[in-house]
Amino acid sequence: MLSQKTRYTIRALQHLSDTFGQGPVRLDAIAEAQNIPRKFLTVILSEMAREGIVVSHRGREGGYELALPPVDIRYGDIIRLTRGSLALTPCASRNAHETCNNCLPEAECRLRGLMLQLRDEMAAMLDRITLADPITLEPPFDDQAAQAAQ
Repeated sequence: MLSQKTRYTIRALQHLSDTFGQGPVRLDAIAEAQNIPRKFLTVILSEMAREGIVVSHRGREGGYELALPPVDIRYGDIIRLTRGSLALTPCASRNAHETCNNCLPEAECRLRGLMLQLRDEMAAMLDRITLADPITLEPPFDDQAAQAAQ
């Protein structure tokens, strides 16, 4: 699962992508539109500014805007910046590899093989999709279908 921080970051950057080229967007406008706590959003956007993803403008007409065109910001990069890894298990991480506790030796673990395949496929997909790409909205799951799936 994506962390709450990662989800907030993606939503904030999507919002800034929607207004790209229109000037800075006030923090309060992003927080309200994306239902992100203001204090948390301040931290997130400061981190994204340090990474060169957003630019902060001070003053009465200030706010935040993307430092790069949306087409140059990939979802895989956003997740790596906020979560650190795309892997679902520590042993499948390409950048932050750790041996799993209470597991088989890595050379004998089929779960690790599966998680490496999944991580690589997911990385390829997330590295293809940018903030400029349209994302299809999906209707919410209906309660009966959700209960039947459980």
